[in-house]
Amino acid sequence: MKKSSVYTRTGDDGTTALVGGKRVSKASLKLESYGTVDELNSQLGLLLTYVTDAQDREQLLRCQCNLFTIGAMLATEPEYCKEGFPRSEVEAMELAIDQANEGLPGWRGFTLPGGSRAAAMAHVCRTVCRRAERIICALAQEEPVDPQLAVYVNRMSDYLYVLACRINHLAGVEENLWEKMV
Repeated sequence: MKKSSVYTRTGDDGTTALVGGKRVSKASLKLESYGTVDELNSQLGLLLTYVTDAQDREQLLRCQCNLFTIGAMLATEPEYCKEGFPRSEVEAMELAIDQANEGLPGWRGFTLPGGSRAAAMAHVCRTVCRRAERIICALAQEEPVDPQLAVYVNRMSDYLYVLACRINHLAGVEENLWEKMV
């Protein structure tokens, strides 16, 4: 049995193939978009090493699966994308936000990222998520992109913010609020 090789050497010239076969520069906005989604997915994997609540872990795993789908959609030439991202996943994310927000104190001001390690990691994920959203929006100005991708990623960043607050709340860690210094 022949082992498959991880390296193909086909990208040595600074290009990569999209689903559908077209080769594009590794510096393209398209690759930046799904590369950032992949980075977010990896950061969520790291966050999962800190999160112990079963409900939160289940939601983060669902996020990871959806990010894999989003990355695949972004890595596919638009004419080969047959199905759109399901609106039901956006609605499920909204429900997850509402559930994570239950029992939390109301808004008291801008929250500084930090608190417990898990919450700090959720804030890192939130900022990578916001970057992914910006890049997806920029890509959508250049080529057709399912608008539900940006909507879902936008909701995910909201979820990650609420999750950070929830994690700190459950751990009994007080949020640090921004105090204007100037």
